Amino acid sequence: MTKPVSAPRAAALIGPFSSGKTTLLESLLFVSGSLARKGGVKDGTSAGDASPEARQHQMSVEPNIAGTTYLEDRWCFIDCPGSVEFLQDSYNVLRVVDAAVVVVEPDPARAVMVAPFLKFLDDHKIPHFLFLNKMDDSKARLRETLEALQAVSERPLVLREIPMLEGDKVVGHVDLVSERAWRWREGKPSDLVKLPERGRGDEMQARQEMLEHLADFDDHLLEELLEDTIPATDEIYQNLTRDFHQDLIVPVFFGSALSDHGVRRLLKALRHEVPEYDVTAARLGLGEGGPSVAQVFKTIHAQHTGKLSFARVLRGAFVEGETVGGAKLSGLLAPQGVQLSKQGKAEAGEVVAFPRLDSVATGDTVGAIEERLSWPAPLAPLFALAVQTARKADEVKLTTSLVKLIEEDPSLSIEQNPETGEILLWGQGEIHLMVAMERLKNRFNLEVLSHRPQVPYKETIRKSTSVHGRHKRQTGGHGQFGDVYLDIAPLPRGEGFAFIDKIVGGVIPRQYIPSVEEGVKDYLRQGPLGFPVVDVAVTLTNGSFHSVDSSDMAFKTAARIAMTEGMPNCDPVLLEPILAVEISVPTEHTSKVQRIVSGRRGQILGYDAKPGWKGWDSVSACLPQAEMADLIIELRSLTMGVGTFAWRFDHLQEVMGRQAQQVIGSRRAALAS
Repeated sequence: MTKPVSAPRAAALIGPFSSGKTTLLESLLFVSGSLARKGGVKDGTSAGDASPEARQHQMSVEPNIAGTTYLEDRWCFIDCPGSVEFLQDSYNVLRVVDAAVVVVEPDPARAVMVAPFLKFLDDHKIPHFLFLNKMDDSKARLRETLEALQAVSERPLVLREIPMLEGDKVVGHVDLVSERAWRWREGKPSDLVKLPERGRGDEMQARQEMLEHLADFDDHLLEELLEDTIPATDEIYQNLTRDFHQDLIVPVFFGSALSDHGVRRLLKALRHEVPEYDVTAARLGLGEGGPSVAQVFKTIHAQHTGKLSFARVLRGAFVEGETVGGAKLSGLLAPQGVQLSKQGKAEAGEVVAFPRLDSVATGDTVGAIEERLSWPAPLAPLFALAVQTARKADEVKLTTSLVKLIEEDPSLSIEQNPETGEILLWGQGEIHLMVAMERLKNRFNLEVLSHRPQVPYKETIRKSTSVHGRHKRQTGGHGQFGDVYLDIAPLPRGEGFAFIDKIVGGVIPRQYIPSVEEGVKDYLRQGPLGFPVVDVAVTLTNGSFHSVDSSDMAFKTAARIAMTEGMPNCDPVLLEPILAVEISVPTEHTSKVQRIVSGRRGQILGYDAKPGWKGWDSVSACLPQAEMADLIIELRSLTMGVGTFAWRFDHLQEVMGRQAQQVIGSRRAALAS
């Protein structure tokens, strides 16, 4: 029976850095006839990774979108970044596609790198295949890799084919459903060959394992297996398709994207088993019927076209020139790599770019719909750099450009630190922020300098004192006179600042007392060690005034004089911010993480299994903020890129000895310069 032509479908290519996703995209486009000849990633001629930043780093740093047609079915493939620092883009894309192809290398040691992708897919019930790339490598280890991958997958991995071998080399595959063998030919369709006798036992065992997995979700198939009845081929395909749609199983294919091996087989599986767009719409909470709706998954501010909102049409259709949500659609653009072509209409299932929808952000819907569809929250920031423009004239331009970058990538954020005065650019790691600054230069002609952020140290006191401050100046005409007596005392940690007025008998008129408090606060912005002062109580006990020469400014100055004289006698001490940190890593790395924490002056509070993550631990610790700057870099280096953490401010803690001396010395040198 001939399969009917489907509505346009979309699939994401995801997986760890260097697994070959962009090469697979190139192969899919070539095999389906959209490319006359294949380009290469290394020589910069691939359809994907065409941006200057991607070419600079030899890696995907944003989604690459390309359409094709295979056996009359229209497809949009979206190649997602593999680095965990660009996970936000991958997560956003995964929400709108009908299925994902998780591309991995046949190396058991690298299986853990797939964990963040599989976890997201399983949590959101997104159907996905596994494609083991580079299987023509003689060192490829299929079974060991599958065992390692199963350890990080909540869904059973169902092998759909087994390798056909010549010596140690994989030269083709045996399909476990049809029980037919195919010999690979580089750049050409595979040849159907006689089922080899060698490995016949392995094929029968693998087929039985596949059927047993399917029988876990189908009682009729289970009865057939128990009765040793061979199920019909159509029944097996129906089970595979139904279970795949419901994200109950993960079918596993293999091949070599570089040589086009196994890619046509993957395309056929996609064609027959991937659900239609309406299933995706229902998964996102969108009902049938009603006005047209498109979900925006990516925003780009391009140099020549301005703002582009990339979206998947999930219901209805959009026509150029119509008014949607109060905005007129000035055009509809079909993305094909870096190229955009005009089209008059976008149908349900298509991926389209809407130009100049200024009020629409990533995660928003386009269309006459009020409710916001289910959408992942932005990833929490892990790494920051203080940024400033290389040219002073560009300072105003910096903020507006950063806002546009954050609109493109919600896992970026900016902070104007009130304590240090620095503009902080937050992201997922060093490469993430490096690419962001390259985009500022390439797209907005804005050169930005960066450095590690200052740590917002504070200081406090450990002793009390009483002090007298007088400001008296005669300059002809009205002079200046203010006279105050202050008691300075420490407060418990976290209490902040308290000003207490104990003036009686009108020795200081009431209108001047707020000026005394203002003078005290003004001094506390930079105490004797050079940092803001916290946890201090200042009591105004006495003073005097002059009926002519006293003023608000005179009493403010008198208060500052008193604080300047008194605070050094109160045993000032440096305080550093301590963060509560939850570090998440695969269990085999837990002991190493504990050593990292100890080496950074941290305190381990405990560890336990990470809820909902098979084979992962969560380590709770307190760490000085001064030791956090490159924690994510070391953590990812230790865990093949998958370790991460969450943090929040916890408390301030005294710093003594050489550490304090170094911080205070650096601060005084900075203030002197």
